[in-house]
Amino acid sequence: MNLTLDYLSLAILFVVLLIFVYGLIVLHDIPYEMAKKRNHPHQEAIHVAGWISLFFLHVIWPFLWIWAVLYDPDTKRWRGMQTEVTQEQYDQLLARIEQLEQHNEVK
Repeated sequence: MNLTLDYLSLAILFVVLLIFVYGLIVLHDIPYEMAKKRNHPHQEAIHVAGWISLFFLHVIWPFLWIWAVLYDPDTKRWRGMQTEVTQEQYDQLLARIEQLEQHNEVK
């Protein structure tokens, strides 16, 4: 066989392997980059968890993505989190509880 072609194919294989490994590392840094851009309070934890996910077959990577997106940088709160209940909502809940208790007493 031609020795030059052997070395060329080995070099191509090596370059493809390097690109693949680099691509995996960049892919696992996406949640960290999102967290950094949003000034997430847990950005270092997301970064470390990304590396852990890399070594554990990417199991927690989708959860890291969700974790990085849940923080809202504008309000500096977690998305979907309701911090306070209005008096009207509280009164509605009390009325509903009373209604359910009366319904249970009838049975």
